[in-house]
Amino acid sequence: MDEILLSHLPVSEILRYLNCSSDDQKMRILAKSCAEELCKTARPRTLRHTFPIALEDNSVIIGKNALLLPGQDLMHVLKGCTKAVLFCATLGTSVDLLIRREQLCDMTRSVVLDSCASTAIEIVCDQVEKAVQEEYPESYLSARYSPGYGDLPVSVQKDFLALLDAPRKIGLCATDTNILTPRKSVTAVIGLSDQPLKKIKKNCATCLIRERCAFRKKEEHCGLSQTD
Repeated sequence: MDEILLSHLPVSEILRYLNCSSDDQKMRILAKSCAEELCKTARPRTLRHTFPIALEDNSVIIGKNALLLPGQDLMHVLKGCTKAVLFCATLGTSVDLLIRREQLCDMTRSVVLDSCASTAIEIVCDQVEKAVQEEYPESYLSARYSPGYGDLPVSVQKDFLALLDAPRKIGLCATDTNILTPRKSVTAVIGLSDQPLKKIKKNCATCLIRERCAFRKKEEHCGLSQTD
């Protein structure tokens, strides 16, 4: 189990999630205030474990049949990998409570705090990815991929968390409808290969806020590169 400290959130990224102009000084001040509160409130915790993998029958087999992750998209991401790191990360229940409390008092501030939390969990995941690269300096890392992206169903969440013992170790669970609790949490897979991998650039399919993204709702694009 790893604990990560959040000391700063980029205001420009928060504003991008909000679909606000970086020149909007009023929103910049609000975002900065919310970011500071979020950093004080969040208690990021992560878990990760490395497993051998096998790719067959449109599925990725994790460990010795410990977990089956179906779908061609994940197989494409992990092509050439012999191992994979499964990880989960959460900002903790305190962030959920903070956002919920603000919803009762100040809806605008609650929306900005939600965007701060999305920014924060992305930073936490980036730090996990950095730690994996430092742990395996001779390996090439795939793009990270989460249940709910592409054709990898969210129905694997409970088994994914159980394999990492996340409910007991860091209190991260999944509901009967496969929603992670605490809400500001992520599960993901990173492949490890001895050979260079074809890079899959970040796009809507690998974005943490794809389901509530204002750009996607308007059939627009935020500027992230498309997949190769």
